[in-house]
Amino acid sequence: MNASPASPAFNPANEITPSAGFRYQSRQMVVDVAEEDRQLALCRIDPALYRGALDPSAFISLAIAEGVRNGISSNGGVNMVQTLVQAQPVLRDETLTVSGEILDVQPSPRGRVTTSDTRYHRPDGSLGIRSRRTSLKTDPTVYADPAQRGAGARPAPVIADVSTLKSLGHFTLTPEDVKAYGLKTTNPIHFDEDAARRAGYRAPIIGGGHGVRFLMAALWKQYAPWAIEVDIYFRRPLFWEDGFDILVDDSADIWPAMCLAREGKVTTEMKIRSLRLRAS
Repeated sequence: MNASPASPAFNPANEITPSAGFRYQSRQMVVDVAEEDRQLALCRIDPALYRGALDPSAFISLAIAEGVRNGISSNGGVNMVQTLVQAQPVLRDETLTVSGEILDVQPSPRGRVTTSDTRYHRPDGSLGIRSRRTSLKTDPTVYADPAQRGAGARPAPVIADVSTLKSLGHFTLTPEDVKAYGLKTTNPIHFDEDAARRAGYRAPIIGGGHGVRFLMAALWKQYAPWAIEVDIYFRRPLFWEDGFDILVDDSADIWPAMCLAREGKVTTEMKIRSLRLRAS
């Protein structure tokens, strides 16, 4: 079976308006590991860290691509909340069965808020990865009104004070790397300056999954877990020239939370709901 591209080309003629209960067409796929390794390299992450399995972060963008494949445009979309469940490692060469559905759609002052759920089952039928995402979709054809604020209720912060966290390192983005990372994305706010301004940003922003790469790599360096469940909250954008710190709450044997922070303010934070070190 040929490897599936990271993001299929979007055909506007096939675009649908998502509604609760809409189901994706189930299909079999193989993750393009060359593309996966290319993206990891842009984050300075060695694929060997995942010990023959795929980085769970990859399934953030893969789930978005699955929506695109089923007629849901990603243009102008921004991540708000993401839950990732790894029930067990997904190996690099496995044929997966992917399915998904739209759980909820709500209007907001800035656009449409959609919650989707995408599942990846391994060849024996068991669940490998589940990706549940809530995102804001702005109108990509008009410039955002700065007076329009809000996209529904904001979840409570996971991290109250970044000064109490341990630093695991610092990373500085470049426009060249961010554009290269999003080479196959169908959402131009990650590489086109005018598209970013239309969505209300001063410059292109990195994709949510791009930032989560750094958190997941730190988690794997510490634990190399077999199974995880994490909730990720996207609080502030990271622009394509930003630097950020990778921070962790190391107050317990199993870290309860991690974040990316720019100049002392949380941009992306992760709540670690569960973590299992090996199959049992």
